[in-house]
Amino acid sequence: MWESEAVPEGDKKGISRREFVARTGAAAAAVALPATLRCFAEPQAPRVSLVKVDSSRVLNSFDPDQALGTSIDILPAGVVDKVYTPAMINQCLSAGWGPITYRQNTELQCAAWHWNPNGTWSDPAQQCGYFTGSTELRESIRHSYGYPLPHRGQTRHGGSEQGWSRLTDGNPKSYWKSNPYLTKHFTGEDDATHPQWIVVDLGAIESINVIRIDWAHPFATDFTVQFWTGTDPVGPMDRPLSGIWQAFSSGVIESGSGGSQTIKFSESLVNTRFLRIWMTRSSGTCSTHDPKDPRSSLGYAITEVFVGSYSNQGDFIDLVQHRPDENQTTTYCSSTDPWHAADDITRRDDQTGFDLFFTSGITNHLPAMIPIAMVYATPEDSAAQLAYLKKRGYPISYVEMGEEPDGQYMLPEDYAALYLQWADALHKVDPALKLGGPAFTGVNEDIRVWPDTQGKTSWLGRFLDYLKAHGRLSDFAFMSFERYPYEPCDMAWSDLYREPELIAHIMQAWRDDGLPPEVPLMITESNLSFDLAANMTDIFSALWLADSVGAFLSAGGAAYYHSPIQPEPLRSGCKGWSTYGNFIADEDLNIKGYTAQYYASRMINLEWVKHGAGVHRLYPVLCDLKDAAGHLQVTGYAAKCPDGDWSLLLVNKDQSNSRTVQIEVSGLENFAVKTVLSFGADQYQWIEQGRESHSVASAPVKLEAGDVNQITLPKASITVVRLQS
Repeated sequence: MWESEAVPEGDKKGISRREFVARTGAAAAAVALPATLRCFAEPQAPRVSLVKVDSSRVLNSFDPDQALGTSIDILPAGVVDKVYTPAMINQCLSAGWGPITYRQNTELQCAAWHWNPNGTWSDPAQQCGYFTGSTELRESIRHSYGYPLPHRGQTRHGGSEQGWSRLTDGNPKSYWKSNPYLTKHFTGEDDATHPQWIVVDLGAIESINVIRIDWAHPFATDFTVQFWTGTDPVGPMDRPLSGIWQAFSSGVIESGSGGSQTIKFSESLVNTRFLRIWMTRSSGTCSTHDPKDPRSSLGYAITEVFVGSYSNQGDFIDLVQHRPDENQTTTYCSSTDPWHAADDITRRDDQTGFDLFFTSGITNHLPAMIPIAMVYATPEDSAAQLAYLKKRGYPISYVEMGEEPDGQYMLPEDYAALYLQWADALHKVDPALKLGGPAFTGVNEDIRVWPDTQGKTSWLGRFLDYLKAHGRLSDFAFMSFERYPYEPCDMAWSDLYREPELIAHIMQAWRDDGLPPEVPLMITESNLSFDLAANMTDIFSALWLADSVGAFLSAGGAAYYHSPIQPEPLRSGCKGWSTYGNFIADEDLNIKGYTAQYYASRMINLEWVKHGAGVHRLYPVLCDLKDAAGHLQVTGYAAKCPDGDWSLLLVNKDQSNSRTVQIEVSGLENFAVKTVLSFGADQYQWIEQGRESHSVASAPVKLEAGDVNQITLPKASITVVRLQS
């Protein structure tokens, strides 16, 4: 059952391609069947815990070929050619996941994305401006790259030489400029409806009362200089409700004339760490770029910003560090003009070319979720991308609009304004396209932002309000978010008990924000944490993954994408060496072994459900077997498969003890346990040896059921029980 042709020689843990195809037969009608589990803890038998199952309620219906998938993200230079080989593709698919979502990582780098290296510039003579990819079907697109934006205002650690904010880089020739697509020219709304802003983080609370702004063109004629009242060191960006923005006594400016503008905004010194410049009216004067292009005159632009106070001698004491590197004073901005030039390209990372992506086999021959760049792009370019894919005939399931706007501190109204412009452009290409987003960063709580004029702070709630106010909620076909629930250095075994509650809580938060019940929820990227941690390669990660998938579907989720599909080199992470995903690989991506998540993936996709079979129905399975601290030890997820089998996914989170369950099926007197397959701590151990860290693993084991359908679940294990009437 677990033999493979797609694994390294001598390793027989995978499944053959032939058997995989055999498993994906024609769909059959789904039949609802209620079930109950009776649980008790050893050695307290024959006490049986009460189990409640609502046989009249289907939790969810899902097709694994749509609901259980994986992802491919940006890859380091040179890695694309290693990943997209037939042998590697077979390895990647052996984890059993169905569809795939393509992640648009250049958006996270504040970079424009040339999905097609061929195209046209708005200023062709200078090879700069706004780029639109070609829709012509020429040579196959194998690679695509990002172009860090020269007018950016975000300070990002780990960026390239081009990557730091222009607001404090000390270069009088560089400048930040806001996105012209957020002005009245494109939104049809007054510019004050979409105020643009910059925030300066001085790094510590300082005593200040003077700001100097060196404006470029176009500049703000009306703006307000504000300070943050909160004392939380995290500040207004990540804890936006920990204080308020308050205007300085002389900080409200009207009819400004640009240039180098020094403002003594208060007679007395004010103690604060964060300042904000809130811009509401533009001069409309042309920037240094193409005067024939209206975008050159839209928005706001600042060359450099200085903050401090005057000495007793009247000299200005500037507290800002003006440097073209990570030691510059940190700044944030509302948006960035996607203007760039041909020589801004960076080839250190590679977004897979679309032709390679769709023809390599990595899509598993299923429709794929694809992204469009929106935060740092143009509607014309995104429309051209979809027109190109349509000409090629590539199957697309959904289009994800932008990537992590919340993580880039974008206000929801700004994202919504872009969303509607892009929706108009894309639906002209194909009215049937299913558009959604916003691909939120992985959070456990509702995302909050600075209050609007009505005091509303929910990011998603305000985004939905904007769509409703414009009569455009129908353009929002799905809501996507990422799932990275735990801090890399703070994970503990007890976190396993929290996953079902956490995932149900965040999904309910989105609904409470006003997300209509008919709009499906999708996790389009997921893993234990946003950064490497030792738990990612421990059995901990396998149990988490099984529970996360089951809990998400039980809470009504539509699609769960586990990340990533491809191997990544083993790296030093928090508390040990680890890697994302399914494979243990060296620097050349040679697969040396498999992680616990690989085996969990196969238990989910090849044992619990049946890809290619059609719709499964999910019913509640509750077991009240708890430890002394009140932690639920066994969680269960019951799927009724199209072939008539009743399939139970059981997760025993007891780290030290086996647990025995007795299975009963209400409404079905005669049934038999068909198969029991289990994988857990008895089959998998992670050996920490630095660069030589590896797993010691064996295939899942078959368990025997007792005379009264009792099954002993091994400690720290995932068990799939198949029942047959």
